[in-house]
Amino acid sequence: MLIDPDKWALAQLADMAAAASEGGADAILIGGSLIMAPNFDEMVHAIRSAASIPCIIFPGSVMQISKHADAILFLSLVSGRNPSYLIGEQIKAAPLIQHIGLEAIPTGYMLIESGRVTSAEFMSNTRPIPRDKNDIAKATALAAQYLGMKLVYLEAGSGAQHAVPLEMISAVSSYVSIPLIVGGGIRTPEAAAQCVTAGASFVVTGNVLEKDEGQKLIRDFAEAIHGARRA
Repeated sequence: MLIDPDKWALAQLADMAAAASEGGADAILIGGSLIMAPNFDEMVHAIRSAASIPCIIFPGSVMQISKHADAILFLSLVSGRNPSYLIGEQIKAAPLIQHIGLEAIPTGYMLIESGRVTSAEFMSNTRPIPRDKNDIAKATALAAQYLGMKLVYLEAGSGAQHAVPLEMISAVSSYVSIPLIVGGGIRTPEAAAQCVTAGASFVVTGNVLEKDEGQKLIRDFAEAIHGARRA
């Protein structure tokens, strides 16, 4: 489950974290393309204090680092050609991550065309991989693996019009030997289960769980994902 701290009051974050834990989520990702509030560290602490599952930072920039998390996805935007998000932000972040003793998980981050300009695409000033270019996605993911990444993340983006195509998930997962995360535009438990069947190791969802029935949906998503994983 992805929690964007900017979308919630500080007092609500603990409730969200507890709901994710009780609903069967495997982990909580914390972050967003742009964090407007100045108290990111305090927000992470509130989530971590209420959660009984791992809390992992999903950073949009070097400003999103906190000692209170269990780990951080050390992202490199391998689908783009903007050096700031390939290596620049990472150089700024690495000494701080080491200083606070935060576990870093090297992750090849790949933006996939979703039918609209997402926040991640706009903020990173990069073009996403076209939805029908499986070969480009496969080659990019394999390059990430050969560079030593431990995960590949196929991202349609927050509020995506279309999720990552199942055909692309299947093509990439069968081409690399590292776990595959898929997120963005996954609005139903059935769609999440299909991602797992296609080859996703982890499925990330956030926006749909922000609705009034979000707490029930967390359990529905967890059951669908775990059921597909066991099948």
